[in-house]
Amino acid sequence: MNGALRIALLTYRGNPRCGGQGVYVRHLSRELVELGHHVEVFSGPPYPELDPRVRLTKVPGLDLFAEPNPFRRPELRELRRLPDWVEYLGMRRGGFPEPLAFSLRAAWRLFRRHGEFDVVHDNQGLGYGLLASRIPTLATVHHPIAIDRDLSLAAGNAGVHRWYGFLGMQHRVARRLRAVVTVSDASRVAVAEHMGVTTEVVPLSADTRVFRPRDEIAKVPGRIVTTASADEPLKGLAHLLTALPKLGPVELVVVGKLKPEGETAKLIAGLTVNLETPVRFVSGIADEELAELIAGAEIACVPSLFEGFSLPAIEAMACGTPLVVTSGDALPEVVGDAAIVVPPGDPDALATALNRLLGDPGLRERLAAAGIARAATMSWRRTAEETVGHYRRLLGQEQGALVC
Repeated sequence: MNGALRIALLTYRGNPRCGGQGVYVRHLSRELVELGHHVEVFSGPPYPELDPRVRLTKVPGLDLFAEPNPFRRPELRELRRLPDWVEYLGMRRGGFPEPLAFSLRAAWRLFRRHGEFDVVHDNQGLGYGLLASRIPTLATVHHPIAIDRDLSLAAGNAGVHRWYGFLGMQHRVARRLRAVVTVSDASRVAVAEHMGVTTEVVPLSADTRVFRPRDEIAKVPGRIVTTASADEPLKGLAHLLTALPKLGPVELVVVGKLKPEGETAKLIAGLTVNLETPVRFVSGIADEELAELIAGAEIACVPSLFEGFSLPAIEAMACGTPLVVTSGDALPEVVGDAAIVVPPGDPDALATALNRLLGDPGLRERLAAAGIARAATMSWRRTAEETVGHYRRLLGQEQGALVC
């Protein structure tokens, strides 16, 4: 089977402005089409932004966590089918039922259209509905979500066990699939440890058509840019904020949303009196704006406690913006010699590294050049090519199973 493949790419959320799921689906689907394959994306809300050649099939849900009315109570007329009740009752019990509900909705659509696809590719959903598929199925696990749960528990967040109740389902489903890929060697080790699943590695990349050096944009003195979900302990933003008073006059721009009543807002309120420049949050910006923001910063910082890959790191490298990162799992693997690496969860180490880089133009230039060179060795085309190789191996295994 060496011809064009018909691929159903599933993502329970496709938001292109929040997290890596929408980014992954957008770039992978585009490059698969460029390689001559036929791709249809099945997505729950919020929906992804896709290349015009990629068909989008919307899989509407109740979207119970969406702003401006999260945790809303749906009207009875909305609860028409089993997945609707799964989504509603799961939310009422304090859980996150979207992966399961989406998988059931997608399974019904794929059941009716099973002759139209050669392979199903699930993006981190791992809902029980996948097991009903009669189409050979592969899944991408970016990193084990059990790590998010454990870090949230360590940060003192109560009630997270119910929210992360879907993890048992994901682990069971992943163990029953014939093919699972992940995005780094660090994630491969973590998936084996936390999920008991053997994976193959297919690294990600940055869109270097957009994320590239921009000589026309002047660096803003003292500007540090970071990308973080504001109240997720995994991203380590609290440690970067704690380091700020030790830096002097800098500007921190956080790509992400600030929850007014969240822990990050409280931390910033306590730090502001010691900061010469306030912290600024930006969200919902297009890739071009994000690339210009990164290119105009003197430093990009990734203070994460864990990263399965880190798109923000490689995007900064591609823009020629020097990096300070932690040694949080995949980060050293991604950045190589293009960053200063410090231990995770250590505000003093972050402050020392940032001060060193702010005060050394020569070092900034060397790291910027190393980042550009390293980013140039990665591409979404390579990601797509390697992914297709795994599709073909899966299909060969399935055909062999039928022959037996």
